[in-house]
Amino acid sequence: MRTTTTRDLSRRFALAVMASLALTACGSGEEAPPTPSDNLSASQGPTANNQLPPSIIGAAGPLTGMDLKYVPGDEVSTGYLAVPEGEGPFPALVIVHEWNGLVNRVREVADDLANEGYVTLAVDLFDSRTGSNPEENMALIGEVRSNQEKMITNMNAAVAYLKARQDVTGRVGAMGWCFGGGIAMSVGLDGENHHATAIFYGALVDDPVRLAALDHEVYGTFARLDQGPSPESVESFEAALRTAGIENDLHIYDDVNHGFWLHVDQDPELRSGPALDAWQRLKAYLARTLRQGE
Repeated sequence: MRTTTTRDLSRRFALAVMASLALTACGSGEEAPPTPSDNLSASQGPTANNQLPPSIIGAAGPLTGMDLKYVPGDEVSTGYLAVPEGEGPFPALVIVHEWNGLVNRVREVADDLANEGYVTLAVDLFDSRTGSNPEENMALIGEVRSNQEKMITNMNAAVAYLKARQDVTGRVGAMGWCFGGGIAMSVGLDGENHHATAIFYGALVDDPVRLAALDHEVYGTFARLDQGPSPESVESFEAALRTAGIENDLHIYDDVNHGFWLHVDQDPELRSGPALDAWQRLKAYLARTLRQGE
């Protein structure tokens, strides 16, 4: 497991932006050079090496996906589907919201992942409800925890929906943040077959016997200043994965705290460097786990 200081990442990030600016300035001269913010995100298509997805820096445009009822017999749960341009077929992702529910920030991430070439379904585990404060959020989480079977049914339905689509290759991964990261981990262990599990600071498992149920590499991004999970918990998780023989790409980022990746715009100077590194790692991880054989 790597650890990288925010100072090192910020220096690399600044150099990448400066290089991009220099290359653009060597063009025709008819257009003004872009500002640094122009190089932090891409509005359409895959991001370049020095670009963050617009969603996590508060620069997303209008939503381009659609609401979707994806659980058979359930007319309440409403997910959000984003589909890449073109005929495909594409690999697919199920993404799981934080503790406050399926809000627009998560929908925007789904749009960005579609721009990267993944049919992306953002699930709804709170029956179309969202929380506006910690008390409401914890109450919603409590309902999910009290009915694990319903949650697994919901997630399995999302995977089944994606696999049944004509434009999906059949390779599907799960990804989530905080509460959603823990759900993605649970589905990796208990859900129906899928091919990738990406966790952003979610609940972890440190039992090698339990983790041996995984049949694919695991991605994880964590924060040194976080206690949910703590760095010590992440280290125990890595040791258990190693004992279980499960390949992994885990990284603890120094100087940042819980939620840094999904909400870069809350402290862009501190969070942009680590977030870019985590995004580049995620793109590489999804490519090697979901794009096999392309």
